[in-house]
Amino acid sequence: MSTQTLLIVDDESAIRDMLRMALEAADFRCIEAEDIQEAYRLVVDERPSLVLLDWMLPGGSGLELMRRLKREDLTRTMPIIMLTAKTAEDNVIQGLEVGADDYISKPFAPRELIARIRALLRRASGAGEGEKIQFAELLLDGGSKRVFIKGQPLVIGATEFKLLQFFMLNPERAYSRSQLLDQVWGANVYVEERTVDVHIRRLRVALQVPQGDNSNMIQTVRGTGYRFSAQDYS
Repeated sequence: MSTQTLLIVDDESAIRDMLRMALEAADFRCIEAEDIQEAYRLVVDERPSLVLLDWMLPGGSGLELMRRLKREDLTRTMPIIMLTAKTAEDNVIQGLEVGADDYISKPFAPRELIARIRALLRRASGAGEGEKIQFAELLLDGGSKRVFIKGQPLVIGATEFKLLQFFMLNPERAYSRSQLLDQVWGANVYVEERTVDVHIRRLRVALQVPQGDNSNMIQTVRGTGYRFSAQDYS
C-alpha cells in the first residue's frame, strides 16, 4: 500500500464509501470524517498527505476548516481539493481564494479525481520535473528534455516542451491563458496572453507525427483556456 494518506471529509456516507473504494484501488490509504471537528482532529493526529473537503458540512462549512488549516504553520501547505455541488463561478473563486489547491464539482469521474490528486501530490512534493511522465503512447523525459511518441523522438521547441511538461504534470484540469503564463513563462515575465495560443498551436503541430497524432490531448476549453487529457487514449 502507498504511504500517502488521504482524508475524505464529507457528511454523506455513500460518497465517502465511493471515494474510499476508488482511492484504495489506486493504492492510497484513506481516513474519513463527517464534520469539521472530526476532520481537524484527524488532520492533527494523522497528518494526511491531502484533504478532500466537501463545502457543506454539519457544524460549519468546509471553508471554515480550510481557513483554519491555512492559518496554522503545521498545516498551511497541506494540499486541499474542494469537492462540492456548488458550481457557480463565484463559489469556485471563493474556494480557490480561501486556499483550495483544486476544485472539483459533483458529480465527478473517479479517474479524473485520481489524476488530479496525483498531480497535486507531485506538485506539493516538488517532484516530477526531472522524471519521465507517460500517457498512452506519449512519453516525456524530464531529465533529457525530450518527448517521444511510440519511442520516436519529436522535434519540439523549449517553450513547447515546458508547456507540455506542465500539462502532463497537471492532467484533466483546465487552465486559463494567464495561469499558463504564470506557470510556464513565470509570474514576473510580461508576455501577451495570445502568445499562449501561438505556442499551443506549435505544440499541437509537434504532436502530429506519422507514429501517431496526439494533438487532441491538448484540448480547448471554451471560455476558460486549455486542458491536457488522455482519457480517450488507452
